[in-house]
Formats: sequence, structure tokens, C-alpha cells
Amino acid sequence: MKIYSTGKIRNIALLGHSGAGKTTLAETMIFESGTTHKRGSINSKNTVSDFHTIEKEKEKSVYGSVLNLDWRGTKINLLDTPGTPDFWGDVSDALHVADSALFVLNSEHGVEIGTEAFWKAAERQNLPSFLVVNKLDGEQSNFDNTVEMAKERFGRGVVVVQFPYSEGEDFHAIVDVLKMTMYEFPSDGGRPDKLPIPDSLKAKAELLHNELVETVAENDETLLDLYFEHGELDEYQMRDGLRNGMINRDIFPLFCCSAERNMGSGRIMGFIANTTPDPKERQIPLSDGNTYNIKEDGDPSLFVFRSVSEAHVGDLAYFKVMSGEVQPGMDLENKQTSDSVRLGSLFIPQGSKRIETNRVSAGDIGVAVKLKSGVSGATFAASSNGVQFEPIEYPAPTIRTGLQLKKEGEEDKLSTALHQIEKEDPSLQVEHSQELGQTILHGLGEEHLNIILHQLTDRFKLDVEFITPRIPYRETITKRTEAHYKHKKQSGGAGQFAEVYMSIEPWYEGIPQRDDLNVRNVDEIDLEWGGKLVFQWCIVGGVIDNRFMPAILKGIMDKMQNGPMSGCRVRDVRVSVYDGSMHSVDSNEAAFKTAALMAFRDGFMRASPQLLEPLYEIEVTLPAVYMGDVMSDLSSRRGQILGMDSEGSIQKIKAIVPLQELDRYTTRLKSMTQGSATYTREFHDYGPVPQDIQKRVIEETLAAEA
Repeated sequence: MKIYSTGKIRNIALLGHSGAGKTTLAETMIFESGTTHKRGSINSKNTVSDFHTIEKEKEKSVYGSVLNLDWRGTKINLLDTPGTPDFWGDVSDALHVADSALFVLNSEHGVEIGTEAFWKAAERQNLPSFLVVNKLDGEQSNFDNTVEMAKERFGRGVVVVQFPYSEGEDFHAIVDVLKMTMYEFPSDGGRPDKLPIPDSLKAKAELLHNELVETVAENDETLLDLYFEHGELDEYQMRDGLRNGMINRDIFPLFCCSAERNMGSGRIMGFIANTTPDPKERQIPLSDGNTYNIKEDGDPSLFVFRSVSEAHVGDLAYFKVMSGEVQPGMDLENKQTSDSVRLGSLFIPQGSKRIETNRVSAGDIGVAVKLKSGVSGATFAASSNGVQFEPIEYPAPTIRTGLQLKKEGEEDKLSTALHQIEKEDPSLQVEHSQELGQTILHGLGEEHLNIILHQLTDRFKLDVEFITPRIPYRETITKRTEAHYKHKKQSGGAGQFAEVYMSIEPWYEGIPQRDDLNVRNVDEIDLEWGGKLVFQWCIVGGVIDNRFMPAILKGIMDKMQNGPMSGCRVRDVRVSVYDGSMHSVDSNEAAFKTAALMAFRDGFMRASPQLLEPLYEIEVTLPAVYMGDVMSDLSSRRGQILGMDSEGSIQKIKAIVPLQELDRYTTRLKSMTQGSATYTREFHDYGPVPQDIQKRVIEETLAAEA
């Protein structure tokens, strides 16, 4: 297995909206490089990248994969990623270890929603980026429109390096304005002939060439001086300028191709090998906020970006070497847990296949078998190396569902399976909610959740089903009331006696103190489920000993965890205990806890109780043509529109919507917009539910308790 120096390695994330042709481009590149002898295709279900059974069935990427090729002495690692929002968790993995991002655009659709989301993610990572306009052989191909959309969405740093001689079925040649050459391809694709640019396109080529040179020169003072002096920059100066411009995210070169017909991939690979930054030029964020550059001669360290498990093999940890060189048998330390581990066999990934190697050099990507605690985001390094890399940030969930076994007795097996799946797919969040009495799965879309269900049933042989997830409602009150309860119990031996008077009122930020109460002590308790309890001790004259104050507070808290109205948790109340009585023998903590609980329950129900529901602030990103349908649908979901914004043909709607109305919203949104819209959501606050919903929830609670 050939070992490459860091300067001869390129790690490229392939990004783009679903259907842009990323996997086809990857297959074409590894074929054109001679890595494979037959070009795989999605329709034939024989691609090196999309090798999982579910991917062959769906004919699209569901999981990220790593491929590699050699292009004239440079190793190119391709991180092929899914374009469907349901599987964007694997995009986060790829962005974290890539040194450049290649955005694949569909020339028939231009810049699509998913591409914009990926662009922002790459921007947050400060990742050098370039673009390829694919599918120029499509009937509706519009290269110029795609370029304008890219400049509109990503800035004027988008600069054309290539444009097509013609589009549609007649696509067969590409004009390169960096090399000022035309590449004409045979009908079945492959290696092109280099020809002079036709007279009919010379003016356009020269205009774009000058724009390219000026853009490069404007972003580099040294090159600008050379440009003014000579009126031109040579190819090597242009390479340096493009590389520096990409590193600073000032320049985003744009190429074109037809991946399906194998036209244009060679020039793209040449650009990757000659111009894109190598791993040493990448600023890698550390967990302490500083940055780090990969070192070939440093103490060994690696970063795990993906964890998977395979039958008959066990756990596999995909990693990138961040410094030095790693070898089998080497002892490293997990920097999060301080556990010492010994590396076992090491491999170089090629889709579903792995090639064993005796070492992996700095900047390269490898796979370790049975690496203890080798979870996504883990840093392993020599004990002398104190570096710890920033963990991966995954997209927030947009959908949830309840999960239950169809038969009892397999709870432990289900827990183990969910733990394993969550380890492999950190974009899935598993919640074992004691409050709701359900296991809740939080995912990125209905397809994502269905993949999880498929794994549970097919891989782990569990008989499970999805159920409607309960809503974590809250209870509060809307008016002040007084409450009193006397607990008196005598049954043979020692009795129980406690009497409590309390005032119960709504709490809000800035609530004034009452003049009619002699407040002796105040506890402001931030409740773990949100909101506050303000507990005021107003006892004077010793009618209740201070030693019973904790028991009274506990009685109130116990009832707040199982609200008087619907069994949901209570928030935002102020309780003032101002009077009561006790018995010198029969009063104890249990008696006062019971008295406080009963007084609070009775008073709460007379204080105009109000059920609250969780509200989420959402942002929907969609093409303008669907604005009316989506706005109307949000209104039907009791949504409150906060505002709208537009960026060219892309629209954004911000709204506040109840969680109850967001269950399965991703599916509805996909249906309304033909899969072209996405949305994000973030918890906003709790708000009052309509009276009809409150009545229904209370009735359902009573029926369940009967």
C-alpha cells in the first residue's frame, strides 16, 4: 500500500442537493483515475460509494462514504455525502475532516436549498470551497442561470474557470478560461482532445479569463503588482493565487462537467491535485477555541469522525491523522476519558472495502478496528500530546416519534440496540422520558426515522413500532387564591397532625413583593423542567417550627411534578406559607408534607389553572413558488408568522408553531414543495393552549386514570 506525504494528500467533501450527481461524479473520478476498471452507476446498483442495501433500494446516498484515488502522484480522498436533509448528519462528519469542499450543482435546477445549507455549514468551518456545474447534458440545462444563482447566493467570489461549448444533448466540449483551451470529448466520454477555442467563443473566453485573472490579483497584493507590471499572470502564479484565495474564502472557482457521460472529471481532479490546499494548510479548531495545523513530524494524534459496526468485524472507527504517523500496536490516550488504548489493525477505506496498511500518515484518512471508546468526535493522541480537537456539531432534530416494543421482555435488548445506533449516528437523539413514560426518537426527517426502524427490526431483530409521541405540557395558574388544609390522622399509637395556610399566585419576572405578608425567607427555585417556583416562608410567632419548612416545600414540589389538573408538570407559581398549626407530639415531617401537598392541589384548582404547550421558533427555507401553500399550512397549524425574507429565488419564513402541530411537519413540507424545502426548529417558550385542547387533555388524563 503506497504511503503519501501530507503535501500529496487532498481530502475533498462532495456536497450538494439530492440528485445533483455527487455519487456519479465520484464514480467517474475513481474510474477515470484508473482506480476501478468499470464505472459503477446508480441504476446498475454497483457503485463503490452507495454500497448499502438500503441505498441501492432507494437509489440515493443514505450514509456518507470514503473513496480514494491517485491522480498523477496525489492521493485524493473523496468524502461522498447524502444530499437528502434526513441524512445530513453524515455531512457534518465529512465537513469536519475535509480540507476543501466541492459543491456539485445541477445545471437544470441551479442552486437548490440543500446546497445553500451545506454552503453555510462550510462557511462556519471556514472551509475552502469550489463548485462544479453538473448535468450540462440535461434537456433543461442552463449554465449561465446557474452561475448567476451561485454568485447571488455565495458572493462575487464565485469565478468561472470553465463554461460549456453547448448544452443539452449536444454537450460535448468545455472551454477552460484558465488554460485558454477547449476540451472536446468523444461521444462516450473519457480523455478529451485539446483544441483552440473557436472564434465564436473567443470574446467570451477572453472576458471570463480577464475576470478570473483580476479576481485572483485583487486578492493578493504581490500578484496584483505582477499583474500591473506584466498585464498577465502565468499558470503557476494563478495556481498560487487561487489556492490562497480559496484558503481565505475569497475565491470560489467554478468548473463544469457531465459526470454521467464522463466529460470533465479529469480537469477537476487535476485542479484538486495542483491547486486545492493540502492538509497542512487547514486551520483545525481545537476544543479550547484555538486552532491547530497538521504536523507531519509531531507526536501521533488522530480524530475519529465516524463510528460504524459490521457483522463479523465489530466496531470500526474512521479517523483522520492530525499529526505524526499512526501504526498498528501503537499506544494512544483518549483525551476525553484519559483511557489508554492500543491500535489494532489499520485500513484505508474504499467504499465497502478496506485495504490493510502498516501505517497512516498525517493528513490521511484510515479505519481502525475495535478501537476502544472510538466514538465520533473522540481525540486519540500520544500521552505527551495534549491536543484535543473540537467535537462535531450535528444538525438539530426536526421530527420526533414514540417507540415501543410490541411485546414485553426485550427492554434491555432494545436499550442496547438504541445505544449502538446512537453511537453510529449522533444526529439521532434517544430520549427515555420519565415525564412522558415513553421512549422518544428525535431525528432529521421521516426517512431518517424509518431507517432507524429498519435497523431495529432487520439488524437487531426487534419487534417494535412507532407510536404518537406525547406532548410535554406544563400547568400554571392565572389568578391568586388562598388555600388551607388540616391533616389529622389518629390510628392507635402516634398520630399525625399538620395544618397549613398558603397563598398561591402566578409568578412572573419582576413580580412585586406583597405588603400584606411578613416574608421571612425566600427560595427561588429554577425548575429542571423550565420556569420557577418561588417559595416564601411567612410564619411568625412559631405556629409552625422552621424545621418543617423543607417538608412543606417537598410536598409542594411533589405535586408540581405531577400537576393537579392533567398530571403534567407545574411551573411559574409563587407560594407563600403564612399560617398553620402543629401538635407537640403528633406533628412530623410526613404530616406537613401531606398537608402542603393537599393545600397546594386544592388551591391550584381554584386559581384558574391554565395548560401550557411547548412552542418552537421555526425557519422554513423554500423556493418562492411554494410560499402561498406553506404560509397557508402554517396558519392552519396555529402558527404565528414572525417575518419573511428573500435571497433571490430562495425565500425564508420565520414563525412560532406549537410542538403538537410540528409532528410529521417535515413530511407535509416535503409533499407541498416536492422535496425542495427544508426547515429548522428551536425551542422558544411555553404558551397557553386553546380551551378546547385543554379540555381534551384533561379528559384524556381522567380516562387514563379511570
